Amino acid sequence: MRAPASLTRVTAASHVCMVNDRYMGQEQIPVSVGGRTYYGCCASCKDTLESSEVARTAIDPTSRKPVDKSTAVLARTPGGKVLYFESEETLAAYTAYTR
Repeated sequence: MRAPASLTRVTAASHVCMVNDRYMGQEQIPVSVGGRTYYGCCASCKDTLESSEVARTAIDPTSRKPVDKSTAVLARTPGGKVLYFESEETLAAYTAYTR
């Protein structure tokens, strides 16, 4: 699925710092928690992901439901902010609404 110009679909979750919710454009530090993999940009982010469930969760901007960052559909704004969606459908609904 292709997002409109305002959002770019992120296919490599490993290029996202999931603490800062920023697209970094290169491989980040993998952090395994409960059999799932999250990514952080530094040792502090790694520690945060290991210790804070809140840091591993986001709110889908369409459905307003909590979503685990390790399984979310990711998209980024032109400025690099990452949004987390529970499904391709909620991403499509968001992009249709923001056109």
